[in-house]
Amino acid sequence: MSAREWLTPLLDATQMRQLDRWAIEECGVDGLELMERAGEAVASAVQRLAAEGLVVIVCGKGNNGGDGLVAARLLREASREVEVLMLVDGEQLGGDAKVNLERLQGRPPVPLFEHRADAAAGQPGEQEGRRRDEEGRRRDEEGRRRDEEGRRRDEEGRRRDEEGSEDVQVSASARAALSSAAVIVDALLGTGFSGVPSLAAARAIEAIEAAGAAVIAVDVPSGVDASTGIVKGAAVHAERTVTFDSHKRGLWINPGKRHSGISELVDIGIPRGGRRSRELGLIEPSVLSLLPSRGAASTKFTSGHVLVLGGSANLTGAPRLAGEAAMRAGAGYVTVCVPRSVQHVLASGSRPELMTRGLAERDGALDASAVGEALQASERGGCVVLGPGLSRERGAAAFARELGCRIPVAIVIDADGLNAYCGALEELASRSAPTVLTPHSGELGRLLGVDSEQVEQRRLQSAVDAAKASGAVVVLKGDDTLVAESSGTVAVSPGGSPALATAGTGDVLSGVIAAQLAAGLDAFTAACAGVMMHLLAGRLAAAAQGSAEGVIASDVIDALPRSRSLVNANLSGCCKEGERALRAGSANSADRAGRADCTDPPDGDRRM
Repeated sequence: MSAREWLTPLLDATQMRQLDRWAIEECGVDGLELMERAGEAVASAVQRLAAEGLVVIVCGKGNNGGDGLVAARLLREASREVEVLMLVDGEQLGGDAKVNLERLQGRPPVPLFEHRADAAAGQPGEQEGRRRDEEGRRRDEEGRRRDEEGRRRDEEGRRRDEEGSEDVQVSASARAALSSAAVIVDALLGTGFSGVPSLAAARAIEAIEAAGAAVIAVDVPSGVDASTGIVKGAAVHAERTVTFDSHKRGLWINPGKRHSGISELVDIGIPRGGRRSRELGLIEPSVLSLLPSRGAASTKFTSGHVLVLGGSANLTGAPRLAGEAAMRAGAGYVTVCVPRSVQHVLASGSRPELMTRGLAERDGALDASAVGEALQASERGGCVVLGPGLSRERGAAAFARELGCRIPVAIVIDADGLNAYCGALEELASRSAPTVLTPHSGELGRLLGVDSEQVEQRRLQSAVDAAKASGAVVVLKGDDTLVAESSGTVAVSPGGSPALATAGTGDVLSGVIAAQLAAGLDAFTAACAGVMMHLLAGRLAAAAQGSAEGVIASDVIDALPRSRSLVNANLSGCCKEGERALRAGSANSADRAGRADCTDPPDGDRRM
């Protein structure tokens, strides 16, 4: 497998616009036909989600609204009761969306607002920005410059909204329709949206949210930045999102992921020859096919040596979990080095195969005096896990800082090992051996000098910033775990394993990644493979226990070998059970926060 084919491309708004333009202008694909197929997919999703009852479709004025108008026509032709609510007057529609408004039969669209003139007048920047987007479809570089102008005009339009259109209100008839809906289709804003919704769009989004009905989003939930997942203002929470041709980044990266529900990918006829970059991609289970296998000539050392450095008087479980995870993930020889005063705790309570070693300490925690012993222990090579249970004692932090810069082998830094580098992330850039950092948002915030909320709002940029500053591969943990390397390439976990939301699973992940580094994989591939093995083990553990809530970290460790074997069997085409396990996830992962659907996907749809 070459060129990281185990990454499914995740496109941003600019890349998707370029792909659309290439299909229409260079390949001769009819834009109206693309819109027809998109609307057909939305109508199909509505029928599957709600087989009866009122369908309310809320349309904006761009192509997203045009997709909604196609869906409205097709649903009416299927004898469904459909109400169309429009953000703007029909005269303001253009291009393919205008054609599909003219094709709509039956009851005409209902205005969303009491004062439609005010609502329309409050959005001059959006109108100009959209017109410039259309020009951008014809000329790529010129289009990007015009996009910038459009964004500036958007901001001006939003300021005018706030100054002069406070009386824009969703009409009583629109609210009545929304409150009676069995399902609402969000066709307001599209992939070109970024920033804060205009006042009119925000009021529409708030009305959709207040209705309480299940929502199907068209391409991306309104208010979510399709390129980053950032949500700066009002945003729709969708039950599912029907997206076209390629997955969009914002559907898989939080906070946008939490707004997207189940993501259904639909082929609408854009030729396969277009450029779909893997610069940012979704990790596929096939990455596990790259893991080395043991053969007749293998030894415990050629299988990979992992050294875990951490532990303290009150934190002995974390290094043990990391060590046992490394063994189950394929490492042939694992040693856990802890303060001498607690070595007996690990030696008596761990699996007998796990080697232990006591190092110099001060008051129950490792300190700088233990660096020499740790360096000696690493002479066998392999990979070091630094930090599980280390503690935040000053001496422990000094130990981690000195060792991280001096140790010549691959290293995974987690937990208090990361805290030792707060404000000093750049020190790691001088390392010549592979380095992987595995922070959660709080730890990454401390490394970058910002609060965790800022990291959560800008997860993609935060992970990339940390990778560039440290020269390391950064694994930002979460349901949307991001794996970023310093070159800017980012891999995204499909998530859908709530069983991992329990103490100790972060230590397990560190051990799993270390085992792959010790086996000889490059840092980025090792981190991605480790994330996927960990994810699948979480799903299997939940299935074995009967629920995600009953899983503990040790259950995840026990499921690691099976997660690998299921993938290999499925890739060889001989294991139906493996295919179901890879797609299904745990029993309750198909909710709004999850990503693994528990049912077979409909024909033409692709899901994790």
